[in-house]
Amino acid sequence: MQWHDRAIILGVKRHGETSVIAEVMTRERGRHLGMVRAGRSRAMQPVLQPGNEVEVTWRARLDEHLGEFRIEPLTLRAARLMETATAVYGVQAMGALLRFLPERDPHPHLFEALEVILDNLHNPADAGELFVRFELAVLNDLGFGLDLTECAATGARCDLAYVSPKSGRAVSRTAGAPWADKMLLLPSFLSSEENCAADIDSLNAAFRLTAFFLHRHVYEPRGVEAAAAREGFVQAALKALKAAATQDELPA
Repeated sequence: MQWHDRAIILGVKRHGETSVIAEVMTRERGRHLGMVRAGRSRAMQPVLQPGNEVEVTWRARLDEHLGEFRIEPLTLRAARLMETATAVYGVQAMGALLRFLPERDPHPHLFEALEVILDNLHNPADAGELFVRFELAVLNDLGFGLDLTECAATGARCDLAYVSPKSGRAVSRTAGAPWADKMLLLPSFLSSEENCAADIDSLNAAFRLTAFFLHRHVYEPRGVEAAAAREGFVQAALKALKAAATQDELPA
């Protein structure tokens, strides 16, 4: 058995004296594990860093075996990802999310989203918004997608302001007003009728929104807690966005 694919390194763990087990997100075959011989060598260690994009060749006698990876570097972005807190935490947090997906289950759109986010983690506004959309995409692929396109009560597609914590569906401002204190806020940048970037308030609301449904549908049923890297990313993204907003307000 043999195949080739593009992949993004999610992590590695030691295997024997010189080898490692690499965990990667491939474009066509989802999250996949494989042994890399001499993976702890000086030549391979810089390649096998989370966030790097590589070309993998997988070989095994049978499909159900762990198999071996031969890895060639494509885009080595790990060094740049170490420069900001949003990038450091973001890589770890997204890897933790992807581990909830079944191994070897293809999710090409998540691979493509991961590529885009990794190239934008240095920008706090873009990083936060893209990360929230990635969490929503993972929820959807796990079977718990949110419907943010129309009001659950009226079918209206305008003035959507809330998300029902029970159904995960959007609710208009008018229909949701009597229960506003029990609703989750729908950030404006996630509304299909809006065309705006995330600010501190809307990004904060978005993080609370995805955290609520991840806890209900993913963490709690499995008896696990959210990865610490997620909270690290949230705080780093909000801090960086606030700093950027303050800088913009300073006189020239």
